[in-house]
Amino acid sequence: MTNKQDGMNYAPKGKPNPVVGKGEFRFAAIGLDHGHIYGMCNGLMEAGAELVAVYDPDPEKVKRFVNTFPQAIAAQTEEEILNDPQIKLIAGACIPSERGALGLRALEHGKHYFVDKPAFTTLEQVDQARLKTKETGLKWGIYYGERLHVESAVFAGQLIEEGAIGRVVQVIGTGPHRANVKARPDWFFDPAYYGGILCDIGSHQIEQFLSYTGAKDAKVLHSKVANYNFKNYPKFEDFGDATLVADNGATFYFRVDWLTPDGLGTWGDGRTFILGTDGYIEIRKYIDIAREASGNHLYLVNHEGERHFDCSGKVGYPYFGEFILDILNGTENAMTQEHAFKAAALCIEAQTSAIKIETA
Repeated sequence: MTNKQDGMNYAPKGKPNPVVGKGEFRFAAIGLDHGHIYGMCNGLMEAGAELVAVYDPDPEKVKRFVNTFPQAIAAQTEEEILNDPQIKLIAGACIPSERGALGLRALEHGKHYFVDKPAFTTLEQVDQARLKTKETGLKWGIYYGERLHVESAVFAGQLIEEGAIGRVVQVIGTGPHRANVKARPDWFFDPAYYGGILCDIGSHQIEQFLSYTGAKDAKVLHSKVANYNFKNYPKFEDFGDATLVADNGATFYFRVDWLTPDGLGTWGDGRTFILGTDGYIEIRKYIDIAREASGNHLYLVNHEGERHFDCSGKVGYPYFGEFILDILNGTENAMTQEHAFKAAALCIEAQTSAIKIETA
């Protein structure tokens, strides 16, 4: 159900690769405010998880969800799901400012949690989540979909692990999105609810930087935000960028925006450039403009030459199966808990320290 026009409903589908049998891993969805919940559920189901229930206070959202996932029983209350002992995991995509609180309730009821990004909008929420995971031993997974659910981005990580470009020393990320304002809810335009542009779509970028460089931490050197084009929504931010340096010396610049023109054949021309000591990689995630309408193109240049890879349908999405097995086995192969929280915290730091550009 990938929507070419609106990244809010980006829900890639891959080849089923179950890591558990039927009935071994049941999960439910709570909070349907962002369409990423569909991609999150697709990924878990392809890895063998069984979607059994859904709850949202808006019956229209539930109706649309059940039309896509008819196996999900519509619960009358959130507590009905939280108190079900057979449900191991809650997948949530409520309003971003409410995601931290939902996670605390899930873990308090003995459920693992898998939440859309941004998982938090304040550093206090991150601290509360850290304490709760340590207290309960339960997982708090975060859906950084622009790396985890894009085959070319997954393949880039595999190439880096194999040493294809040597040590990664710098990453440049671009995350443009189409605003599609007529289809957006009111909360979309207020940073009090979505956290601001660097917290929101910037979270994808910072997580990629930490992942591709192998960094454990980073420092925000400079960041800025602006509203250039949406003056009818004075609190909204349609542009943001930031510069970071990692604890291992790698550097990073990223830009995110809501300025994608209508003439583009998809919702955003997301790209990542990764420079190593022995080569470089460019990822064209969603389109190869004016050449190919398809996405998942990766370009590799190293001492062996120049190569182009079409990754669509060839790499898969290993995170989801690894995450399920981490929950069952107490491991951290999909993503460490600290990595998930560190990326979330850094995007909030970039947001809160950002210079606000005043525009006419």
